[in-house]
Amino acid sequence: MAETLAALLLAHVLADFVFQTGWMVANKHRWQGLAAHGAIILATAIATTGLFALSLVWLAALHAAIDLGKTRVREGLTAYLADQALHLVTLCCLAYWQPQLFASGLWANLSLLPPLMALVAGGILATRAGGFAVGFLMAPLAKRLPATVTAESLPGAGRLIGLMERGLIFAFLVLRQPEGVGLLIAAKSILRFGAVRDDRALSEYVIIGTLASVGWALIAGYATLALLTSLPPLGILSTKP
Repeated sequence: MAETLAALLLAHVLADFVFQTGWMVANKHRWQGLAAHGAIILATAIATTGLFALSLVWLAALHAAIDLGKTRVREGLTAYLADQALHLVTLCCLAYWQPQLFASGLWANLSLLPPLMALVAGGILATRAGGFAVGFLMAPLAKRLPATVTAESLPGAGRLIGLMERGLIFAFLVLRQPEGVGLLIAAKSILRFGAVRDDRALSEYVIIGTLASVGWALIAGYATLALLTSLPPLGILSTKP
């Protein structure tokens, strides 16, 4: 079951956070956009499991139906989290219902592939998926900041910092070096101190964004570690608790 779940999880994050285009996102209320996204979901699921099965077609169709339902509600953090939660539930249900999907595919003899899939999926969830979640959370708060603050920022710098921050935290956790997370937060606090110490609104904005980003990365990292315990060991990660 764990091997199948790792394969389906990688297929999901690739379809949603790597191969999904802006056109697909903007046209999910139309059948063309849903069909294109559904085709990518099916293709990634076939590629990661190594086989074509009717259950994967149903998975793609259900994913598209969930996305269609999301277009009926107001976009925001709640809708985003609910959408991703429903997708994860469907993946878990399929892995529980047909646990031998991966074992029946072309990659069944590649025992190291499922843990690698879990690592890649976890990394994408920590970085890309976390970026959207933090972005939705911070968007209403950003509107309350003075225009001079956002005007002085480098374009895309905050997004890149968050991406690197979550990536490093995820790496520290999977390498069994959680103390590195504390060092990273301390270093960021020192670097940010001079910029925010005289501006309460900006300091609160930075603190909220940092805590949200770190929290997301911690959840993704520990969830990945939990999945890895049910998969064959890679032999490249420390076994230190």
